[in-house]
Amino acid sequence: MTNRTSIRVMAISRRLSGFTLVEFLVSISIIGLLVSLLLPAVQAAREASRRASCQNNLRQIALGLHCFHDSHRAFPASGWTKSGLGNPQGKFVGWNAMLLPFLEQSNVQSQYDHQVHWWEGNNLKLGTQRLEIFRCPSAPDIQSDLALVAKPPRPHLSLDAALAPSDYAALMGIRSIINPDMYLSAESTRSVLFRNSSTRFAEILDGTSQSIMITECSSRPAVFRQRNRRQNLSNDQGNGWIDSESGFSFDGASGDGVLQGLGPALTSKAMNATNENEPYSFHSGGAIFLYADGHCQFLEESIDLLIFAALCTRNGGEVIPIN
Repeated sequence: MTNRTSIRVMAISRRLSGFTLVEFLVSISIIGLLVSLLLPAVQAAREASRRASCQNNLRQIALGLHCFHDSHRAFPASGWTKSGLGNPQGKFVGWNAMLLPFLEQSNVQSQYDHQVHWWEGNNLKLGTQRLEIFRCPSAPDIQSDLALVAKPPRPHLSLDAALAPSDYAALMGIRSIINPDMYLSAESTRSVLFRNSSTRFAEILDGTSQSIMITECSSRPAVFRQRNRRQNLSNDQGNGWIDSESGFSFDGASGDGVLQGLGPALTSKAMNATNENEPYSFHSGGAIFLYADGHCQFLEESIDLLIFAALCTRNGGEVIPIN
């Protein structure tokens, strides 16, 4: 009798120690809920880390630009098409390539041939080398085309390997269409770095802390509108960090990114509508900009169009409200 009772007790104990189907499903539901709550926090932490890394890249670029100014008594041009600072041969060369010795990239710089254009000789092969300082960690890896359309004097180019990208570009100024009544001369529409420029600190009359030099413009030459890549479209600027034609002036765009240069009445976004030579990042809600004094700032994409336009000029004479 005692043995039978013991066996029954052990059987009941075994049955009670397991999970029922209902209990199992409830446990799975709780785990799924916890994961769903935790995942956004993990993603936010990762994006915060990527954004900090992007900002650090821009700070290093700021140091390089200031070192260039110390060496040449002026900032580099966004790109040269004639003889200029550090470019006595008058070849087509961009600011990225000119900054290499100031960005701890002296090994790459030593291979760059300043006697020829960026697309000639060994330079084209050099341009396929990925340089992380020109890459935003939030930007997706995009395989660039192996063929570049002719853009005289540059011929059509067929490449063995894609050019390594740059997610940062010189913001050369604004189009006068943004506010024709205010911006009547070329000097009032220009920023610090523009084509064949040699801007000194003393020529930044709006203040170095209120004049943007470098903007994010991620994933060119692929074309993005909002967050969607348009496979049927391509860009002939920003082909890589070595491209001298990567700089652009601010136009403003419609909310869907289809139209640019519409003027304040029809333009709804200052950034992140399209990367077709407009400020664009893959950071949520805005983009990071590098100013002439060397500081970096995250600007929200909801910024007023004319306030942003004022930040894109060095000598516009605007009064910018301080938040």
